[in-house]
Amino acid sequence: MMLSVALLTIASSAGAVVTGVPSHNPQDRAPYEQKIPDSLASFRMVPLPDGKITLQDRTYEIKGLFIGETEVTWDVFDVYAFKLDVPVEEHTTAAIVRSRPSKPYGAPDHGFGHEGYPALCATFNSAQMFCAWLSAKTGKKYRLPTEAEWEYAARAGKDKLESKITDLAWVSDNAKEKTHPVKQKKPNAWGLYDMLGNAGEWCKDMTGEPVLCGGCWMDKGSTVNPSTRAHQDRSWNKTDPQMPKSRWWLSDGFFVGLRVVCEG
Repeated sequence: MMLSVALLTIASSAGAVVTGVPSHNPQDRAPYEQKIPDSLASFRMVPLPDGKITLQDRTYEIKGLFIGETEVTWDVFDVYAFKLDVPVEEHTTAAIVRSRPSKPYGAPDHGFGHEGYPALCATFNSAQMFCAWLSAKTGKKYRLPTEAEWEYAARAGKDKLESKITDLAWVSDNAKEKTHPVKQKKPNAWGLYDMLGNAGEWCKDMTGEPVLCGGCWMDKGSTVNPSTRAHQDRSWNKTDPQMPKSRWWLSDGFFVGLRVVCEG
């Protein structure tokens, strides 16, 4: 399978001044396992140390956040996307139709693998609706990270990567043209896996617009770092036969994933 990084609009914010300045160790906020009611799925959340990060001459305070230890996997996203928590007779009710993805064209995992692999091909809207569903389901406030929150977590208080990129991430140099199960590479200093490479991760930029952070398995390792960004273009859903295009699935977004944060 020949895939080109030219499909992505990658822009590394090389001019940004970025520093992570943890103010304390979050010993009072322990990691926790979030179980999904009405299913067997769960995922692990990790507290971020409070601190600050400066992007493009503006400083952002990061406080009281938990972040997913890994990208959201199919094990969790399937419950939402394929209504596994809802009786079949309720699948066509108006509330469910409005809030859950439509049936995708083809397999959204593109045959890369499913159990333990990062969920792929969700539109930004779908990723946000997943967070709304997750919040309603658990009673906690889940959402997509801002790019400042995401980059703060990706840097883990470091200005430079402490390991080779291929030790930390699945990139074109080692990924063999596909995603891989999460938690196969070294975590960063704050215990977060796959922040770089594997699937890119939906975030909100500092104006609230969608941005994909961290690079992906299609990108050369030399281009992947905590400041790597991509913005959606027509190639991300070019084979979607619908007009307008699906608001739930990116037919060609086999590099697009997500990770959640939780407030408090």
